[in-house]
Amino acid sequence: MSKRKLKEYEERIKQALEVLSQVSEDVTTPRNIRKAAKESMDALKMEKHTHAVRASNAISILDEILQDPNMPPYTRVKLWNVMGLLEAIKD
Repeated sequence: MSKRKLKEYEERIKQALEVLSQVSEDVTTPRNIRKAAKESMDALKMEKHTHAVRASNAISILDEILQDPNMPPYTRVKLWNVMGLLEAIKD
């Protein structure tokens, strides 16, 4: 894989971590959703996996929680944006 692609993937993961961090620290967001945001952050930080595996693990955690009816609309939009960033990461 080219260095340019790796750099792009690192940047996408960094952006996703920033948004997930905001969600996980937002006290107006239900606890289970903040917990899922933290879990997806942990999945993205697992250096032993490739970028694509880390991204897909985080996406699956977020995908599950997006069905929660208690999620505030602005949080849902943030998480959709994170998923959009991560879905572009391929091996």
